[in-house]
Amino acid sequence: MRLRTAADVEHLGMQLAKVLRAGDVVLLSGGLGAGKTTLARGLLRGLGLKGEAPSPTFAILQGYEPPDVTFPVGHVDLYRLEDPDELEELGLDDWLGEGALVIEWPDRLGGRFGDVGLALQLAVAADDVRLLTANVPAAWEGRWPLK
Repeated sequence: MRLRTAADVEHLGMQLAKVLRAGDVVLLSGGLGAGKTTLARGLLRGLGLKGEAPSPTFAILQGYEPPDVTFPVGHVDLYRLEDPDELEELGLDDWLGEGALVIEWPDRLGGRFGDVGLALQLAVAADDVRLLTANVPAAWEGRWPLK
């Protein structure tokens, strides 16, 4: 999928919010500046977030709860994670009972959620267009591609 502008990336996130369910994991990969946080912000806006959605780069995990969003979402940025053992401290599984996770830099998960997460890879093309590739697990069949 070709996304020509940042607004297109954010719109994709808003569309993704329409099919997101409790228990879902969205894995966002790509280099710095590829649009991962922009897509996550669009998803949060699609779930009703009116305020800012800061990048969780320094906090690592930024949680959103109703009434700010329709159901709980943990926005995770693992860029600064150095040791996979630190994952347990984040309590990621706790979000999946009633909510969902959006995880940037999933390569630091050590394969965790790889079999259930919708894996979206963003790459920047020479013309500054974002190229999106999706790896769709069985749990997402019928919901992806977005309509």
